Amino acid sequence: MNKLPLVALSLGLAFAISAGAQNQNANSNSNRATANRIVSAKKNRGPIFRASADQIKQAQAMLKQRSFYGGAETGKLDKDTRAGLKKYQEAEGLNVTGTLNKITLQKMGIALTDKQKVM
Repeated sequence: MNKLPLVALSLGLAFAISAGAQNQNANSNSNRATANRIVSAKKNRGPIFRASADQIKQAQAMLKQRSFYGGAETGKLDKDTRAGLKKYQEAEGLNVTGTLNKITLQKMGIALTDKQKVM
């Protein structure tokens, strides 16, 4: 009789450990599936177009000249530069993104690098 509570307690503990291990495996598989989807999405995306610091400085100078930007020509695509780009893109009838994409650089007359030309 004294062994019955001990056996019941042991079975309950074994069941709890087993259930915890199954949950951990399920979470691990779910995390792996999410990571695989992210990697797959990045593989399909292709190269990312990035403006150089010199191109950003040239764009900032042009935006400043046209009163779309009032900051310094830092070569960094900061919040104020993005706001100026949006105003410029809207004024020129471009897709308003706030980024220095290929079309915006070409519209501004800023030379593209060889790598950017093939993107």
